[in-house]
Amino acid sequence: MGQAIGEFLPFAVGVAICPLPIIAVILILFTDRARRNSLAFLLGWVVGIVAALSVLTVVASSASLSSGGEPSAVSSWIKLILGVLLIAFAVKEWRGRPAPGTDPEMPRWMTRIDAMAPRRAFRLGLILSALNPKSLLFIAGGAVVIAGAGLSVADEAICVAVFTVIGASSVAVPALGYLFFGERIRPTLDGANEWLSANNTAVMAVLFLVIGVSLFGRGLGGLT
Repeated sequence: MGQAIGEFLPFAVGVAICPLPIIAVILILFTDRARRNSLAFLLGWVVGIVAALSVLTVVASSASLSSGGEPSAVSSWIKLILGVLLIAFAVKEWRGRPAPGTDPEMPRWMTRIDAMAPRRAFRLGLILSALNPKSLLFIAGGAVVIAGAGLSVADEAICVAVFTVIGASSVAVPALGYLFFGERIRPTLDGANEWLSANNTAVMAVLFLVIGVSLFGRGLGGLT
């Protein structure tokens, strides 16, 4: 199990570093319903990761990704394909980055965060984790690793829990930080939001490229 955790760690970190949900929870913390909505968003984010990772792990396990405790050829091909997709996303993000001196274009739903109720905040967290193609690719990579490790059901559940804790940490820190420290952390959150908004595409491009190349190399190595 320790080896599986080490292998899926980059994917869990990839989920955690995705800037969009971090920006979303920071924006929520500047609204009138900061505490309730941020916790609802965090809950949706966690549920989405657990649901997507669990389903994809079950699907991957049924595809015989493990052979005698070692990843099979099918697992290597899936890693190869996921690696190519991540590299393609890296190119797309880099080419779509804003020109120097221009404001980045943010999703329209961010303009409606002020009027959001806790139920909608929960739904947003769920969508950004379980249905967002960017985070879903990282979750899929983690599922392939877990399914290919030949673990017991109990060990797979522990891996899902560890992956979720790491993947949700970047959203949990500002949400729980505001819960305990309130207005005192707003200047820090404001600075983080400004930096992430300006560097969102560049961060994702580098993240996709590094993990994509690593995953492509693992898949290629498993086939040779």
